[in-house]
Amino acid sequence: MNTPVRTQWVGLAPGFDAYLALPPAGRGPGLVLFQEIFGVNHHIRTVAEQYAGDGFVVLAPDVFWRQRARIELGYADADRQQGIALANACQAVDLLDDITLAVTTLRERPEVGTRKVGALGYCMGGRLAWLAATSTAIDAAVPFYGGGIHNLLDRAADIRCPLQFHYAERDAYIPPAAVEQVRQALVGHTAEVHVYPGADHGFNCWERNTYDARSAALAHGRATAFLAEHLF
Repeated sequence: MNTPVRTQWVGLAPGFDAYLALPPAGRGPGLVLFQEIFGVNHHIRTVAEQYAGDGFVVLAPDVFWRQRARIELGYADADRQQGIALANACQAVDLLDDITLAVTTLRERPEVGTRKVGALGYCMGGRLAWLAATSTAIDAAVPFYGGGIHNLLDRAADIRCPLQFHYAERDAYIPPAAVEQVRQALVGHTAEVHVYPGADHGFNCWERNTYDARSAALAHGRATAFLAEHLF
């Protein structure tokens, strides 16, 4: 079946690639999509195509390129442990450089032109979306169950864009106290915090046993509306 969304891998720097998904119109506001610890795998590529179908020019950078370029992992324990090891091997300064390059490259693409650019990410990628909001001039950010954000709240003073957070009620990695820390740190900012009752970490991913279709649908609808409001 033909799809109106066109995709390709593009180079950001020697060895550093990203998955690009173009909307049916061929142009639109930009959205940097940050991966989980499982790489720019089938799920992340499909999410890129999903948001491209919503009208965004989506760029998903391969942030593990220094360790294992274009690695694709599944969700079984061995792959999960490999993903954790890869994430732990990433240096903060390198990640910030890669975030900046991805945002800059997307802004410079002709399909984006003078339009706005946002960031969205899942798990580790949620944390990277937060860092993008604190270190670049993006126009909106949407972290999904971003692990470790509550440990980076000293950066809240650098926020210059609206944010929308999505958390799972039963997430053992991000307890309610951590979500409340994020909520309190963003008082006075344009920020939404949504918690999904009964949902667990990774609820958006239909390839994981924690997938929750209702929560995923609600979150996608909210994220799309939020991004449309702030980027179009």
